[in-house]
Amino acid sequence: MEDLSLHIFDLIDNSIAAKASRVHLEIREDRRRDRLHIHIEDNGIGMNRQTLNKAKDPFFSTKNGKPVGLGLPLFAQAARESGGCMRVESHLSRGTKIHAEFGLTHPDRKPLGDIEKTLTTLQASHPEIEFSCHYEIVEEEGENETQT
Repeated sequence: MEDLSLHIFDLIDNSIAAKASRVHLEIREDRRRDRLHIHIEDNGIGMNRQTLNKAKDPFFSTKNGKPVGLGLPLFAQAARESGGCMRVESHLSRGTKIHAEFGLTHPDRKPLGDIEKTLTTLQASHPEIEFSCHYEIVEEEGENETQT
């Protein structure tokens, strides 16, 4: 995937497939610490521990007829390539939380891409889903710019 917005699209699409009625995306550019945080949280069916462990394997998929599931592994790889990491928390019947951290100015960090277009496409395709997005830029101590 060329940019992070495409990863986000794929992961939110997985949330929708997991019967989420609510999906929250949070993006935080922390320029003080040179970090980019992306957090996706849904209220879908969630995964048990065994499925969650397998979900990090690119040769595992929960989708019928699809032999591979590259969403989480590729997102984790993109984070690692920029000096970051990814973690996933999921509970049956309570949903899934994905948090990835990237080196903000790392030369191998993929560009963020068109987040607005990504969310507009998801909202238009799934009007039944409650989407929310929070974007924050942290400049200096006490100087934040926020968009919701």
